[in-house]
Amino acid sequence: MEINPLMFREYDIRGIAGKDLTAELVRALGLTFARHVSRERAAEGGGAEGEGLRIVVGRDGRLSSPELARAMAEGLAQGGAEVLDGGLIPSPGLYFANHHFQAAAAVMLTGSHNPPEYNGLKMVRGNKPVYGAEIQALRRQLEAGDAPAAAPGTIRQVEVIPAYLDRLTEGFRPGRRVRVVVDCGNGVTGVVAPELFRRLPGIDAEVIFAEVDGTFPNHHPDPTEAKNLVDLRRRMVETGAELGIAFDGDGDRIGALDETGGILWGDRMMVLFARSILAERPGGMVIGDVKCSQLLFDAVARAGGVPLMWKTGHSLVKAKMRETGAMLAGEMSGHLFFADRYLGYDDALYAAVRLLELTASQPGPLSPRLGDLPVVYSTPELRLFCPDERKFGVMERVAARLRASGAELSDVDGVRVREGEGWWLLRVSNTQPAMVARVEAASREGLHAMVDNLARLLAEEGVTLPEWEEA
Repeated sequence: MEINPLMFREYDIRGIAGKDLTAELVRALGLTFARHVSRERAAEGGGAEGEGLRIVVGRDGRLSSPELARAMAEGLAQGGAEVLDGGLIPSPGLYFANHHFQAAAAVMLTGSHNPPEYNGLKMVRGNKPVYGAEIQALRRQLEAGDAPAAAPGTIRQVEVIPAYLDRLTEGFRPGRRVRVVVDCGNGVTGVVAPELFRRLPGIDAEVIFAEVDGTFPNHHPDPTEAKNLVDLRRRMVETGAELGIAFDGDGDRIGALDETGGILWGDRMMVLFARSILAERPGGMVIGDVKCSQLLFDAVARAGGVPLMWKTGHSLVKAKMRETGAMLAGEMSGHLFFADRYLGYDDALYAAVRLLELTASQPGPLSPRLGDLPVVYSTPELRLFCPDERKFGVMERVAARLRASGAELSDVDGVRVREGEGWWLLRVSNTQPAMVARVEAASREGLHAMVDNLARLLAEEGVTLPEWEEA
């Protein structure tokens, strides 16, 4: 069996379905993962190998997902697992199932926001994300073929969504009436969203593109790209809605539009959530990834919280939350994590419930609640093509040059450099042959000056900034 090592990424496994990610490979990976979970659980004192090995499986709505999910379940059963098949479900719904069924591990078949021909796997072990070195260890085990079949396990279908809906709506605090349009983008959130928003008292919701369709006929399910929010904005205008919510393909990332049709980026939503939570729990920690605006970290501090800047990546953020006891975390990409009144993983559906609760808690719309923030100008997230074999070297040389020049920087993830009236970020993408940049300044002139400086620095490495418009 040929294995493309580039499929094994920092946070998950992903590739082109039927080419890189075949049913044969996924079945073998299921066997490997079951044996890995069994050995690690025994080593950590969780019971003898093979005993009570319960693993939950779920899938998104991509055309390749049913076949690959079956292959995964079969492989896990060959590895001795009791496999609970949750069927068509959002990724956070599977994370919930892992808690609900007290499973040893969980595997989600999803291509997330990648093009339709892709698919992938997100894995959890012991309620912790599988990422980084552990994913590479699985790759080596798979290549070595050192996972002999155990006594055969079982596969059975389970119903997850009713209990998941109960948990999503638990503790919702009704307020004034709010009209909202919700765009599922033909992703897997369509199996949950219509019923979820019907259950919320005082919320008048219209859900569009809820039909699960792996060809994504209306637009691509990536709410971080403005072009994918056009239909949502249009329907808000038509219905007079004051809030728009959009989900990505597997339901772990949220996008939002305020009453003006303006985009509420992930860090702006976090300012709203942090202020609300800190009013009840002063002194709590809030984590933002390195791409977030400085406005977020300053706002958390002013609200009486402890801000922490951390690495980009949903698995890395979840791990840091567990380590620090943070009550809220988030990324610019729309992954939002609530340990306040919830379970501490990235769940866009739960984030939507909390956003609606927050909106309904005061008489006015959302945008004035951020009106006290200083005006800043920024680029969107810029992706700079750089081959995988070059990007880490480029990053090391740029960082060395900056340190030698005495630049004020943080190197928690790439380099985030304070310069004049703002900052800029350069980091290596863990998912693509690319580097990622973002620039923010207090003036438009300062923004363009910093972008020009960064462009010159990268030109010396043969890397070109793409064309961009202000975020």
